[in-house]
Amino acid sequence: MIRVLVADDQAMVREGFSALLAAQTDIEVVGSASDGREAVSETRRLIEAGTGPDVVLMDIRMPVLDGLAATRLLMDAPRAADTEPPKVLVLTTFDLDDYVYEALRSGASGFLLKHAPATDLLAAVRVVAEGGALLAPSVTRRLIEDFVQARPIENTVRARPDPLKVLTERETEVLGLVARGLSNTEIAGKLVLAEQTVKSHVSRILTKLGLRDRAQAVITAYECGLVAVGS
Repeated sequence: MIRVLVADDQAMVREGFSALLAAQTDIEVVGSASDGREAVSETRRLIEAGTGPDVVLMDIRMPVLDGLAATRLLMDAPRAADTEPPKVLVLTTFDLDDYVYEALRSGASGFLLKHAPATDLLAAVRVVAEGGALLAPSVTRRLIEDFVQARPIENTVRARPDPLKVLTERETEVLGLVARGLSNTEIAGKLVLAEQTVKSHVSRILTKLGLRDRAQAVITAYECGLVAVGS
């Protein structure tokens, strides 16, 4: 079962998402929250009780504590060595691009547009729970590109050494394709590799760069200038 906590300040939205998720045979809604602070406290309470959520469906704009700050708190909270923080799936709209970018940098595994179909929400929760990320690649790429344009890559690169030097030529090539929104299957076809080989490359990339998931890998690729805006 995939355990989910739903955080949204609008009761109708929160209840609607909870009902949809609870109707699935492989998903259990273990809690809900009306603001970011409540999302953090409820998640921590559930973790201590041994029923912590695998995925937190997190609205960005909430009172008391917004989804961005709440995501940071969940990622940075002290925990046992053998445990990981829950995956955070951010809920957003097109006019919240800046928050999306920062949420991904803060550790969110992906995002979902609020007006997306119900099937997309269910798929998103399952993908994130399984360790995947970067939902709706073409839209994600568009959002990130908007931010790279607003925040010149040169300034970001100067702020820290280029981490891509630790990657092999093939790994760098795979990272570039991941950043362009290609799936493992598409990358395998483009590079004439077995899909399992691509998965291994992606896993090594994440390990070498100290990244949580593909979403952070995409951010890194843009920040380091591996992928140009609009490419």
